[in-house]
Formats: sequence, C-alpha cells, structure tokens
Amino acid sequence: MEPILRTGGTVDWITVTLFASLLFLVVAKSLFYGRFLNFIILPFNNKYVVMYNKKDKLLNWFHIFLTVFQLLNCALFLHFVWQILISPANRSQLIIFISILGALILFLLLKVFLQLSNGFVFNNTKVISEFIFRKLSYLNYSALIMFVTNVLLAYVFEGSKAVVFVSIFVIIVINGIGWFSILKNHQKFIASYFFYFILYLCALEFAPFIIIANYLKD
Repeated sequence: MEPILRTGGTVDWITVTLFASLLFLVVAKSLFYGRFLNFIILPFNNKYVVMYNKKDKLLNWFHIFLTVFQLLNCALFLHFVWQILISPANRSQLIIFISILGALILFLLLKVFLQLSNGFVFNNTKVISEFIFRKLSYLNYSALIMFVTNVLLAYVFEGSKAVVFVSIFVIIVINGIGWFSILKNHQKFIASYFFYFILYLCALEFAPFIIIANYLKD
C-alpha cells in the first residue's frame, strides 16, 4: 500500500471573513446577553428599539460590534451577488471584496455624518439619531440573514441564484418592517417636515442604490 501525500490547503479569505464576523457576533452576545436576546426578536417585537433607543444609541459596544458584523457580511454578500449575477471579468476576488468593504465603510460614515448634520441644521438631532438607530438596528439584523447566505453560497450551494434572490427578498422584508416602524412612530414629525423628508429619501436613501445599480450595469 503506497503512502498518499496530503498537502494542507491554505485558509481562504472567505473563511477568514466569515470567522472574523462571527467572532464579533459571539463577543456581542457574550458581553450583552440580555440585549442580544431582545435584538434577536427585533422584526417580531419592537422591545429592543423601545428599550435602547433612548439610552446610548449609536455609540455603544453592542451596536458597534453588530455594525462591524453587518459590514463584513454585507460586503461578502455583495461580492457573491457580483460574482453570481454580474459575472465580471477575471480579477482578484479578494481585491473586489476589499473594494466593496471599503466603499461600504466610507458610505456608512458619510451617510451618518450627513444625516446628523441635517439634524443639527434643522434642530432635530434627537429625531434623526432615532432614525439612524432604528435603520441600523434592522440592517444589523439583516446581517444575520447575510451571514447564513454567505455560508450557503461559500460551502453548500455555490453559485446559486435562487439562494441570492430569496435572501434579497428576506432582507428587503426585514428592512421594510424597520421603515414601517419609523413611519408609524414619527408620523407627526414627518408630516411637519414632509418636503425635507422626501428630499432626504431621494438624496440619502434612493440615490446611492441608483448609482450602485448604474455602476453594476457598466
């Protein structure tokens, strides 16, 4: 019986990314277990937003850990969408992922800064910060779906368009629930600043996705 030489493969960057993102989620759960339990039922119960929207809001470690988890998985999910649906030219996949991650981080920071600046100018910083907290909370929850999807696309259903489309649908539903809660809880404020609210939607919510869609077409 002849011996068989087995060479150990190097750990690929997708596995490292998934493990790193999972680490942030585990740390958040371990350090803030009670808060995590409220967060995990977010789409079905508004308790998490009600309890923590009035406290430390954006600048707390639980929210920061989950936002990092979200950014890593969102970038990886968009990478898979790019790879499966767009089929770009043969380039380094890691470079594409890093580019997407960098763009997401820059976009998030710039968007939050512009939103808070808008709140400062119109003297409604408290309401705007509540908007941001609610939206980011639901987006962070969507990252759980993205994580599962990324695992499936990386190791189980490689190149599956069905998995991509189902995941996109679920992500839209979750964030739709978030937007519905925003509109429901801030009806008077939105009615008072309806014109500015429409400008806000067009400039900071819809425009970035239109730009990304046009970029992906090219």
